[in-house]
Amino acid sequence: MEVVATDLDRTLIWKDNSLRPRTISALTRAEEAGLRVIVCTGRMVQSVRRVLAPARSREPVVCYQGAAVVDADGTWLLHVPIELGLAKEAIEAVQAEGYGLNVYVDDELYVAEVTPEARRYSEFQKIELHPVGDLVAWLDRPPTKLVCIGDPHELDLLGERMRERFASRLWITKSLPFFLEFAANGVSKSAALAFLAERLGFEEERTVTLGDGENDVDLVQWGYGVAVENADPRVKERARWVCPPAAEEGVAQVLEAVLANSAA
Repeated sequence: MEVVATDLDRTLIWKDNSLRPRTISALTRAEEAGLRVIVCTGRMVQSVRRVLAPARSREPVVCYQGAAVVDADGTWLLHVPIELGLAKEAIEAVQAEGYGLNVYVDDELYVAEVTPEARRYSEFQKIELHPVGDLVAWLDRPPTKLVCIGDPHELDLLGERMRERFASRLWITKSLPFFLEFAANGVSKSAALAFLAERLGFEEERTVTLGDGENDVDLVQWGYGVAVENADPRVKERARWVCPPAAEEGVAQVLEAVLANSAA
């Protein structure tokens, strides 16, 4: 294997929101052995880099569900934002349903006002909130992503309504159960990984992919797909194998197995 591409939340890390010692050790050993480990996440660039800092990763990261690919030096290699008019239409549609939105521009987080949901999100990812009032009036550039926060079941229903309305114009998915995410049509983790494969010269057939959430279904269908034990059933159905859960550092165990097999 040449590459291991893994989701971050509830896959590489658990609810404590940090890399554990066994995982840091496995990531370090992988880099020393020449095995690329590429994190593919819905998170912002600044957020994922903060989490990965203890491992001192020098690999690019796939962020914003695949809407951005950013090199270790901070260079944006790929950016597929939502067209401005479409983003404003989506914001108005979600707000009409009674929900607030996170709007991401230039790797910063903007909200209409600081609500309890927005505050919890910012504390969870350790990022600054920028309240701007009327989001539609304020927004003057295509945003990288939009996120709605709420009750998991209610977001499922909202997601169905939004998919019906926007059809093929937006990619709408859930990352964690309480996050409904909107990105440009065609954006996905697997598409971003394919971009990196062509750029860096690695093959899908020699790539292990790992994930847990609805937004990882396409990821585990690319390469040799592995679901962590705590994954959504839809991910498990499409994966070739199921590894131990994120709470038991399942990705670290997969990396250890790949490294042991390579050494043998």
